[in-house]
Amino acid sequence: MKRLLTTLIAGLALFAIVASPASASHSWGGYHWARTANPFSLNVGNNVAGSWNTYLATANADWSVSSVMDLASVPGSANKRCAMTVGTVQVCNGTYGNNGWLGLATINITGGTHITQGSAKMNDTYFNTAKYNNPNEKLHVICQEIGHTFGQGHTSEDGSSQNTCMDYFSNTGANATNTVSTHPNQHDYDQLASIYAHLDSSSTLAPSAPASTGMAGRAGALPYRTERSDDGNHSVIVERFIDGSARVTDVLWADGPRAVVSRG
Repeated sequence: MKRLLTTLIAGLALFAIVASPASASHSWGGYHWARTANPFSLNVGNNVAGSWNTYLATANADWSVSSVMDLASVPGSANKRCAMTVGTVQVCNGTYGNNGWLGLATINITGGTHITQGSAKMNDTYFNTAKYNNPNEKLHVICQEIGHTFGQGHTSEDGSSQNTCMDYFSNTGANATNTVSTHPNQHDYDQLASIYAHLDSSSTLAPSAPASTGMAGRAGALPYRTERSDDGNHSVIVERFIDGSARVTDVLWADGPRAVVSRG
């Protein structure tokens, strides 16, 4: 009888594990926008041109399916260098040069994890070439770079497809017509719900964002320490400032890791 009871308990425990929903697990450093209520609205400045307008509209609509946030497209306020604006995400494309990167996502941080402003940049120097100039790769990259600006990390970095824009599948070459990995999936929405499950006592979102965003938000401020990690075609650069604020950049390299990142 004791053996039967033990077996039954073990079986029920195993069933509970199998039956429970998969937990989200690709938060980017715990970074998130501070806010006092859910769902919240995040202003996304449109600084893009040409066909990028269609890809931006698609990415905004896709991420807004989330139960915790809506992306509100607003006229861009960044200059051609895609300068960040407090309380918003600015999205830009441009011919930023043969500097190695295909896409950049940058966020400023205060309090260790609170995002105060962000930007997502697409480098047309590469997107204008035959390898990258296709709708599926453009949608994959813009969806991923925007996703980083509210705390989403990568689901994988081995080149396989989890059918989410947050993986490292490449819609190029033989996969140029493949539409997998061009949109968020349910795992991404679950991750957002997990990241934003708690509320904060104040907000870093426009229009209620405070004017001061730390040293990382001040023109000409220099970091006292820079940290970098590389993983294949992906790098993360963290610049730390004397007041405890930071600027974090996720780099999607076009042709493998490089030594220097140009900000535009």
